[in-house]
Amino acid sequence: MKNLLLLVHRIPYPPNKGDKIRSYHLLEYLAQRYRVHLATFVDDEDDWQHVDRLAPLCVDTCYIRLNPFWARIRSLTGLLGASPLTLPYYRDAKLGAWVDAKLRGGGIDRVMVFSSSMAQYVEGHDLAQSRCLVDFVDVDSDKWRQYAEGQCFPSNWVYKREARTLLRYEQDVARRTDASLFVSKAEADLFASLVSGVGDKVGYYGNGVDIDYFSPQYRGSNPYREDESVMVFVGAMDYWANVDAVSWFAHEVFPQLLQNNPNRRFYIVGARPTDAVQTLAKLAGVEVTGTVPDVRPYVAHASLSVAPLRIARGIQNKVLEAMAMGRAVVASPAACEGIESDSGTDLMVADSVAEWITTIDQLEGAEDEIKRLGRNAREKILSTYTWEQNLQRLDALLEPGRDQTKSPGRIDRRG
Repeated sequence: MKNLLLLVHRIPYPPNKGDKIRSYHLLEYLAQRYRVHLATFVDDEDDWQHVDRLAPLCVDTCYIRLNPFWARIRSLTGLLGASPLTLPYYRDAKLGAWVDAKLRGGGIDRVMVFSSSMAQYVEGHDLAQSRCLVDFVDVDSDKWRQYAEGQCFPSNWVYKREARTLLRYEQDVARRTDASLFVSKAEADLFASLVSGVGDKVGYYGNGVDIDYFSPQYRGSNPYREDESVMVFVGAMDYWANVDAVSWFAHEVFPQLLQNNPNRRFYIVGARPTDAVQTLAKLAGVEVTGTVPDVRPYVAHASLSVAPLRIARGIQNKVLEAMAMGRAVVASPAACEGIESDSGTDLMVADSVAEWITTIDQLEGAEDEIKRLGRNAREKILSTYTWEQNLQRLDALLEPGRDQTKSPGRIDRRG
């Protein structure tokens, strides 16, 4: 069995947020085919308890504690040069030394980099004998560009700079590795349009869902009151795009929905709610739960799952999981980007405030329509979004069936 070096910017367990869901299933898949050597950061003290959970999947590991506060301070050093701020954020001498020892030892046959920020650890190494793939997941540089559009100075200046410098770095990494992977065809096509000369090395593998865990058969205890008609949003509530989504929905959409039906409630379910999110609980009909032991009861017993994201990249796991549980979903166009679905068949898409209100009003009480959407949603997940079928795309990339001309084997950071 070949040796594979896996570099991940955040410990891939527990799979409780977007990037960790993807990286965990990636690790699990690779561990069935390779001897995995894992290097990663732990940025949440609670996650140290899960280190032993990953031990059976790896032959060797390097875990580095990352303090988000000091990492943000360290990232500011990037302003002194022309590099993106995300590189010094994830820079660590001890992790670098561990990776250097692995690569210089000559026993690594394959390298898998998860997120562009971890590509810095293979810079300067001759990878001619080790096929190297980078899972960018999303086009992060374009995400920063989107963030800049909604900010004022100086934040918009910082975000624009990050978008510009990160794109240059992404281009460099893509040109000097064997394959650049993304979470959806839309993300892959966007990246190929931004970076010339790498189109034949750009691909994607979609996210999946644990179809047994997120099942229509699961119910659990009802966390809501019997008289409540609940719309639920599930997500990490310290993530800026999620904060923006629930704030917009709570202020712009939900008041009219509540006026149309006083029994309606908007539940915001997710860990680490920011002050802005917690403040929303002061609004009539809005509930903020914070961390819950299991999100499934909140999805299973809600009337609707809503995903009103205005900024989104890739594939939204919150949408896939609700669909896997056979729930009716109303989502924004941004939240649906990258998901192969048809509005009115697998889920409902709403954009403007008026569309959100009309769509939800029409669905309320339409039990047959809600059940139809739920059934179709589950079938879509079973046919298109299981982890096994999507991760199989990696096999041909990691083990090409014929010799291929190697791309340059050395990655250098460029200003």
